[in-house]
Amino acid sequence: MTRFSVEVDDAVMAEAQRELGTRSKVATVNEALRLAAERSRVREAIAALDAVELDLAGSERSFRFNGGRDLDRLAERARLEAAEAEDS
Repeated sequence: MTRFSVEVDDAVMAEAQRELGTRSKVATVNEALRLAAERSRVREAIAALDAVELDLAGSERSFRFNGGRDLDRLAERARLEAAEAEDS
């Protein structure tokens, strides 16, 4: 394990600790780095899935319970939410 010395904004660190539920600065930094790496992998997986063209027309008739789901609208909503997350 490599040791680094960095200056960290204490207010941001405290906020990150509350959000991540970590108790130490080291745990907070390691969890933040893990989440950043995971986020990258998730973006890659979404891009791979998004590259596959699916015809979801009529999908709401494919389910027998709860009135079905219109997957076409859900897919569009997921794309919009991902784009908004990228912008923030």
